[in-house]
Amino acid sequence: MALLKGADEKSRKTLRFRFPSAPLFQITPNIYGRCAKMSEILALAADNLMSPIVLSFALGLAASLARSDLTFPEAAAKAISLYLLFAIGFKGGVSVADHGVDVTLGLSLLAGVVLSATLPFVAFMLLRLLSGMDRLNAAAVAGHYGSISIVTFVAATSVLEGRGISSEGYMVAVAAAMEAPAILSALWLVTRGEKGGRMDSQLWREILLNGSIVLLVGAFFIGWITGKEGLEEIDSFIVAPFKGVLCLFLLDMGLVAGRGMRRGRKALGPGSLAFGIFMPIIGSIFGLVAALALGLSTGGALLLMTLSASASYIAVPAAMRVALPEANPSIYLTLSLGVTFPFNLTIGIPLYLTVAQAMTGG
Repeated sequence: MALLKGADEKSRKTLRFRFPSAPLFQITPNIYGRCAKMSEILALAADNLMSPIVLSFALGLAASLARSDLTFPEAAAKAISLYLLFAIGFKGGVSVADHGVDVTLGLSLLAGVVLSATLPFVAFMLLRLLSGMDRLNAAAVAGHYGSISIVTFVAATSVLEGRGISSEGYMVAVAAAMEAPAILSALWLVTRGEKGGRMDSQLWREILLNGSIVLLVGAFFIGWITGKEGLEEIDSFIVAPFKGVLCLFLLDMGLVAGRGMRRGRKALGPGSLAFGIFMPIIGSIFGLVAALALGLSTGGALLLMTLSASASYIAVPAAMRVALPEANPSIYLTLSLGVTFPFNLTIGIPLYLTVAQAMTGG
């Protein structure tokens, strides 16, 4: 009996060892849930990768890296960028006219300004930590990551439209508000290091009267004033051709990104390249927190996350040429256009959408 009792106790100990207090049945659903979320992100990324928009960018990038003679006429590229800015601004203004102005609009604009002014400090510290880059070039890069990429924003709106997810129309105004504060933060970072960043009338003109900002804000107000009636008058110009024109623009962006990667690869180390991937994710987290605090919809949360995750390659480079001519353009253009832009376009936006849906219940 004692022997049997000892055997029973030994069996119970063995069973307790094999089946601890946290049952397998409680752990398994969590694992399945995480796998399901990962599968959803991968499915969204796969859908995005197979879209004409992303494939157009990939074509341009591959052609450039292969040193093809494929080129895009500069005048045509300029005209297409003007069209996209006008179209997205106009449609945003129409949405605001239909929705009306409320407190959330003002708070969203304020949040955009705060994000734009704050993110360069985060980017600066992260870049210095990962790469040990000098203060001048790190500040110039940081300014790009506080500002926004309007094309990444347009790509995110295209994803929302394709999935039938609505968003706040005034996010276009938030995008415009996020252009300039990051530049001021970058210059403050430089002057702290006594590198002589310049704040003169020419720079202020570059910031406030930048063509992309003027057109985006102007089209927004035109759409706001004319409303749905105005949109109906030019619907065939603003709505129908939009995605096709966006494909052509991203083809050109792929060519530009490829040329930048060829020129800037020697100036960037592994730490800088890692920054180009990690910083968008960190920025999107800041955007998500702001979106949840503002009570934005799933679509609005995605757009604010995308704006916070993107990096400028139009407005800020133009300002940096005036304010920080000593900074190396190969560094900040390669990171913003050659690393972060493709990441957001292929993986980032699907990831941000999945997180936004999970956090907002959309």
